Amino acid sequence: QVQLVESGGGSVQSGASLRLSCAASGPTASSLAMGWFRQAPGKDREFVATVNWNSITYYADSVKGRFTISRDNAKNTVYLQMNSLNPEDTAVYYCATGARGASVLRRAPQIEYWGQGTLVTVSE
Repeated sequence: QVQLVESGGGSVQSGASLRLSCAASGPTASSLAMGWFRQAPGKDREFVATVNWNSITYYADSVKGRFTISRDNAKNTVYLQMNSLNPEDTAVYYCATGARGASVLRRAPQIEYWGQGTLVTVSE
């Protein structure tokens, strides 16, 4: 069993930056690929970024070049640095993990564990 706890959401203006954190607990947490998804009001949950245990990363086209996913295996924590935020980034952001690799975890049905979500609101 893996538990995920996110933090770092908030309300910012367009162009600002935020960093989300997700602390994972469980016997295998440090070896699992991890990632971030988001869900805007009235929309489906969508892939944002994933990272393997060895820091190989994948990004959605909509965030590539603005967001950076990273992890600290010693702390079992994954981060999402979000720069140049715009109103289209407004969503609840969910930390996620599963037994498959980061490439496969880009697909939401492959996710086995979800965090509770943290709200990011970007205003003009």
